[in-house]
Amino acid sequence: MSTTTNELAERLDRLETRVAYQDEAIEALNQTITAQWGTIETLRRQVAEIGERLEDAAGALPPVDRPPPHY
Repeated sequence: MSTTTNELAERLDRLETRVAYQDEAIEALNQTITAQWGTIETLRRQVAEIGERLEDAAGALPPVDRPPPHY
């Protein structure tokens, strides 16, 4: 199977174009992941803070007088 120089050049151009678009897509995905990671870390801190507040609030509540289980 014989290919001409022009066919090889066209094939190389197509491959280079695909690689360029893939590089752009990878960079965009990387930026998105980095932004999402920052959001996740912020949400983790908020959830931990809320958990601490709930523990503090539960400890500050007076004990509940519940009727015995036979009522």
